[in-house]
This record gives sequence, C-alpha cells and structure tokens, in this order.
Amino acid sequence: MIYEMRTYDLYPHALEEFELTFREAYYKRMRFSEMAAFWHTEVGPMNQIIHVWPYKNVEERNRVRTAAVEDGSWPADNAHLIKKMRTDIMIPLAIMPEIRPTKLGPYFEICTETFATGELPKIIKTWEKSIDVRLQFGPVCALWYSEIGSLNKFQHIWPYSSLDQRQEVQEKLKSTNGWPIHGRSASNCEYRLESLESMIVMPSAFSPLT
Repeated sequence: MIYEMRTYDLYPHALEEFELTFREAYYKRMRFSEMAAFWHTEVGPMNQIIHVWPYKNVEERNRVRTAAVEDGSWPADNAHLIKKMRTDIMIPLAIMPEIRPTKLGPYFEICTETFATGELPKIIKTWEKSIDVRLQFGPVCALWYSEIGSLNKFQHIWPYSSLDQRQEVQEKLKSTNGWPIHGRSASNCEYRLESLESMIVMPSAFSPLT
C-alpha cells in the first residue's frame, strides 16, 4: 500500500471555487479510485489544500490516473486557481492502520519531521516501540515516510474533536515518560532531526475521512 499526498497552494480567496470544481470532477473520477482524505488548512500555511489517494503500488497509481485523464474525468478545471503544487508518495509504517472512510476529527494535526540522512531505520524502530504510549490518549490517523517527492520526510497525523481536546491531550502527554517520542531535548533525541513543524487541517464536506 502507498499513499499519494498532493499539496496545492491556492491563490487567496480561491478555496471555495476550488473545492466546488474539485468535488464535481471527483464524483466522476470515483469509478476509477477513491480518495482517502481531502483537507484544507486551518492553522499553518493558508490557502492550502491536501488530498490523499491510496493505491496498491505506483503502477496502479499510474494506470488509474491515465485512465481517468483519457476518460475526460480528470483533472478538475481549476488550474487557474493553483499557485503551486507538489506530490509525495508516502509509505505507511507497519503499525499504521489503513485509512478508511470514517469520522475521526474534524481537526487533524499533521506533524512533519525532516530527518537526517540515514535515520529512517531508527525512526521506524522507535515508533514501533513507543506508539502504544501515545495510543492511550487517542487514535492515530497516519504514520508514513516519503519515498518519492520531498525526501527524508516522516509524518504523523492525529485527529481531534476540537482544538481544546488537542491541548488537553498535549498536557496529559507531558506526564508520561515515553513522550514526546523523539525526546525532550536534542541531547536525548533517539534520532536526528533537521526540522519539525505542524499544522492543523480540516476536512472538506466531500472528504471520506472527517
């Protein structure tokens, strides 16, 4: 299983029109494959949308996208609204549950860690060892690393019912010995990071994951 994560920076005030045109095109494209999630930023880089597509492998991804384009179902007629776009192929960790249509949010925190070259095996080992500590305080939406696109990127995505709930969970996690997973300082970090950032996104009305 792979996940294609497509991130678009839109021009200011373009979100409403983009979502409308995307939704209309997506309902036609669904017969080829379905999305896992569609989000827009709430806190973080503004005028940004993220859509996630699951595939068995890169070959299926290429076949499906070619079929949708040849059918005329894809892409949506909204290129004039997009300022910048990028795509990343993400590989899920073995401990990550498959993303299925369900209600988990509606707030999702996307934490992105850019790790030093060669650190991925340590990240996988560390998360496999420690994930049960975090799951005591709520489910995880995604744990994956980039294979194609932005390199050395690891992401963990967490759903919350509200921003207040997120704050409550963060306060509770401070009392545990096993979190944050990468240590509380550079000196005791279990793997080397180049940068760490987070953003809050929310699902659009047609997102399978809400």
